[in-house]
Amino acid sequence: MTQKIENFIIVGITNDGKKFRPSDWADRLCGVMSAFGADHRMMYSPYVRPGCTLKGDKTVLVDARLYDIEPMAYKFMINFAKDNDLQIDWMGDTPL
Repeated sequence: MTQKIENFIIVGITNDGKKFRPSDWADRLCGVMSAFGADHRMMYSPYVRPGCTLKGDKTVLVDARLYDIEPMAYKFMINFAKDNDLQIDWMGDTPL
């Protein structure tokens, strides 16, 4: 069985509808994938960045191109969502 590589969004709501805590979970998760830029400031990865829904729920947007650069990081993001029972919105070929 092969995994289809797609853009996806991790939503900070569990599959049973509870808000995920801590409230800064998205910033922390994106921080794992961040790096220092030339200006010596921390920058989020262009492939993993925080966002929010129209309802104000925290999200993390994951670009499928991350898989091409670092497959284990892509799988880590999926496993983070699954391990914490978070909702995943699969985007298919939709650009983020």
